[in-house]
Formats: sequence, structure tokens, C-alpha cells
Amino acid sequence: MTLRLHLVRHGQTTLNAEERVQGWDDSALTAAGLAGVRETAEALREVAFVAAYVSPLGRTMATADEILSHHPLVKPVLDDRLKELHFGSYESRPTLSLLEVGDFATIGAGITAGTFEGFGGGEHSRDFVARITQAFDDIVAAHPEGEVLVVSHGGTIQTLIARVAAYSGPPLANASVTVLERTADGWTLSA
Repeated sequence: MTLRLHLVRHGQTTLNAEERVQGWDDSALTAAGLAGVRETAEALREVAFVAAYVSPLGRTMATADEILSHHPLVKPVLDDRLKELHFGSYESRPTLSLLEVGDFATIGAGITAGTFEGFGGGEHSRDFVARITQAFDDIVAAHPEGEVLVVSHGGTIQTLIARVAAYSGPPLANASVTVLERTADGWTLSA
């Protein structure tokens, strides 16, 4: 029995293009973002998805809609637990403003470990890790095998794959697909 989670990061948004922090704040897909999502949708056209789970933010729902247009029998399940980290007072600010808190590598390691206190008024990483872990545990319990689509956010996906498959690579690109496969031997990763 093999389970494959096709983890898709949403397409490029206006805030992404402006290099602004985007956690729970939302913005529309850009024209380039939509084009990238359509390429991803085409690449996933032949995958026989048994289920689809989607963060309820507009950018992820728009991404999922494009992908699922090729899979009309698969209805998306919206799950708040798949949302990005809440960045508090840093939401929509320039991404470089995060350096006021620390360097990106240290912040990222703290988020993955669940030890980062969070950004002013935002979510503690322990809570973030707990909610995404529970979401993915529930998805795995519901689908012990098959192809499952998960449309979420860069930080959410990256935190998951760092924790279960020791991913330590660069940030995930918009509209990228990362496949996390579970077999009797555990989890393996391909991008």
C-alpha cells in the first residue's frame, strides 16, 4: 500500500510579487501566478486523485480550482489547519522586515522545531506545527493509500517535509509540486 501526497504550493500572488509577507493575509494570483498554476494543473492532469485537501484562503482555493478542473469527481475539502503561519504585525510588510526578528535560517529552524515564539501578535510555531501535524495525520488516516492532492502554502509544506522527510533545501517555488510518498519503509520525498 502506497500513499502519495501531492503537495502543491499556491501560485504567485500580488503580495508574493511585491516581496511582502503573506501568512493569513491574502491576495489574488497574478497573471504569471495563474499561468504557473495552469502548467501545474496540466502536469497533474493524469494523476488519479482520490481526495483533495485545501487551505481555505483565496490563493489556495484558486490554485486548487485550476488543478481540479481536470478532476471533476474530486471535491475539495477545505481545512483551516492547512493555512500558513500567522505572522501577526508583520503580515503584508516587506519580507526583509522579518530580519528585525532574526536571520531567515534561524527563524526557519525555530519554526520547524516548534520553538520560535512567533512574530508580534502572531502564531507561536509550536501551535503552527501542532495544527499542521494534526491535519496531515488526519489526511493520512483517511487515505492509507492512493494519490491525494494537498494545496497549501510554502511555509506549511516546507515545515511538514522538513519534519517528516528531513528536507533542508531552498524555499519552495510558487505552483511547485512536492510528492511525499509513504510506504512500509516510511516517508520519501521527490520534487
